[in-house]
Amino acid sequence: MPHTERRRSRVAVVTGGASGIGEAACRHLAGRGHRVAVLDVDGDGADRVAKELRAAGGEALGLAADVTDRAALGAAFAAIRSALGPTEILVTSAGLVAFDRFEEITPESWDRLIAVNLTGTFNCCQLALPDMVAARWGRIVTISSSSAQRGSPEMAHYAAAKGGVIVLTKSLARAYAPHGITVNSIPPSGIETPMQHRSQAEGNLPANETMAAAIPLGHLGTPDDIAAAAAFLASEEAGFITGQVLGVNGGSVL
Repeated sequence: MPHTERRRSRVAVVTGGASGIGEAACRHLAGRGHRVAVLDVDGDGADRVAKELRAAGGEALGLAADVTDRAALGAAFAAIRSALGPTEILVTSAGLVAFDRFEEITPESWDRLIAVNLTGTFNCCQLALPDMVAARWGRIVTISSSSAQRGSPEMAHYAAAKGGVIVLTKSLARAYAPHGITVNSIPPSGIETPMQHRSQAEGNLPANETMAAAIPLGHLGTPDDIAAAAAFLASEEAGFITGQVLGVNGGSVL
């Protein structure tokens, strides 16, 4: 007989939750009955998403948080614990992209991409894990990138940071499996998001039609496609899945 998920309201923290994949993840997790903390450097956006989740009958909290500011991030997790309870689910969707030829990457740009994409993920995981260890249950879903798997000639700093996220994910999965905690990563590819639209407007990515033609399914994905996978990995049913990199990419060959 198939396993039937025992529904339970958990506390889910989503970074980058004010738009794109992060916002979709907030909605999917709230739709499963979880209490959602929406974290984003855009505090107004985080508050908007949280208000919409509450209007739909959910329990949510919106907080301004820069994942590179460890002290402010720690305060945010403390506020979440006070308002909603200890963190049980973490989705690290906050990210920053840049396009530069390798020889033109400045040390400042390199440091910024690493800080947001990799160190920000480290900060969130390190702050969330004590609650999960205490509960002997936890789900972490990191959002990496297919650029980290195949390399990207004009995004070496971004790809390197996201590659670090994948290795961090695998390392945490092995370290915290004995505590009942799973850690998995989703590397999106071909997903239509506000970040993609900005990159297209700047001339760094081709038009949707060109991108879709390279995808076996013949169309771009949506933030909901990633969010649905993240919500599954955060579920009870996914309890025997850890240390995995789940490609949600329409069949694209890396």
